[in-house]
Amino acid sequence: MKIQSYRFLQFLNKFVIYFVLSFFALVMIFPFLYMLSTSFKLPADTFRYPPRMLPRDPASITVAGYEEPLPLYYVDVNGAQKEYALAKSNIKVGVYAPADNLTATVDRFVDEVTATDKTISVSGKDEKLFDVTVNGKVVSMIQISQTTVGEFIDPQNPEIKAYQNVRKSEPVESVGAHPENYTRVIELNNMNRALTNTALVTILVVVGQLATSVLGGYAFARLKFPGRDTVFVFYLGTIMIPFVMLIVPLYQLMVLIGWTDHLAALIIPWIFSAYGTFLMRQHFITFPKEIEEAALLDGASRMQILTNILIPASVPALATQATFTFLYAWNSFIWPLVIINVGNEKNHVLTLALNVLRGRASDTPNLILAGAAIAIIPPLIVFILGQRFFVESVASSGVKG
Repeated sequence: MKIQSYRFLQFLNKFVIYFVLSFFALVMIFPFLYMLSTSFKLPADTFRYPPRMLPRDPASITVAGYEEPLPLYYVDVNGAQKEYALAKSNIKVGVYAPADNLTATVDRFVDEVTATDKTISVSGKDEKLFDVTVNGKVVSMIQISQTTVGEFIDPQNPEIKAYQNVRKSEPVESVGAHPENYTRVIELNNMNRALTNTALVTILVVVGQLATSVLGGYAFARLKFPGRDTVFVFYLGTIMIPFVMLIVPLYQLMVLIGWTDHLAALIIPWIFSAYGTFLMRQHFITFPKEIEEAALLDGASRMQILTNILIPASVPALATQATFTFLYAWNSFIWPLVIINVGNEKNHVLTLALNVLRGRASDTPNLILAGAAIAIIPPLIVFILGQRFFVESVASSGVKG
């Protein structure tokens, strides 16, 4: 009994843990899933309240005597909900009542009543009289209110008609997606050029940072030269300088060089990373010196040791830095906004293109979210692919050689 009780408690403990973790994971991933589903919706579907997760398309049907397919709605017919087609809309309907009995109202189409030149005072206000036919008799009434309705017909028998407010009617819908939203976004905002620029800038920044960080990290970890530790401390201290303090001097430098409004300003200043150099230095320090000494005795140069021994053994560390650098370069917004002119769309990156799209497509949130999905999915894929190396790097950092 004790063993069974212990196993049950272990199972219950694991179940609670997995349930709580799954719940919070779902909470965290829900906004992304909703963004992705909304990017496939029609504009009208994005404004639907209450909002729905899956995209839906309004259903339509071809009715004899009508050239275009008619939209389907649920119509209340004798207390039952039936699918009727909307044949006409904006039909004006008035509510009329005798001046001496305002509760005895009747509904009539506006074109079925006749306006007269007579008026009558009701509650101190002059109201125009209308001739309304009630039970075969013409009665003078005033108009209480006026609205518009739609004419709905039975698709199987167009002679059967019903009238109700179109705005308050529930359309017949089916689940459907619109991947063409992504094509519209690309055509609307030249997103393909921005995506190409972003990929180019990101790849060059990642490759440049890996190259400078590996060389700098190896120099600070293995080479002995005067002032090495002092230089490293000062270089590492630059991490503590907020980026907002560097914007003005860096912009002035770009103006002096002539790189403003050029992609070079998004690449060259960011291929040097104190964090990346520190990361690679700490990784190279943990590498056994005996292997390097053996390679030196065999006649290998420092560059050969670095390229043939250290770099192949540093894949987790390199993947970790590449992932962080990719995410930073891909999502960079402030510096491109400062250095690239908003009107120069040929040099836009994704973050700038999305900022412009936010204004151009303000009435179509589905297109904005489609653009956001284009910007989010690539770094998400990179993070998923590099997660294994990142975890391996963290795990190996706690093992001493």
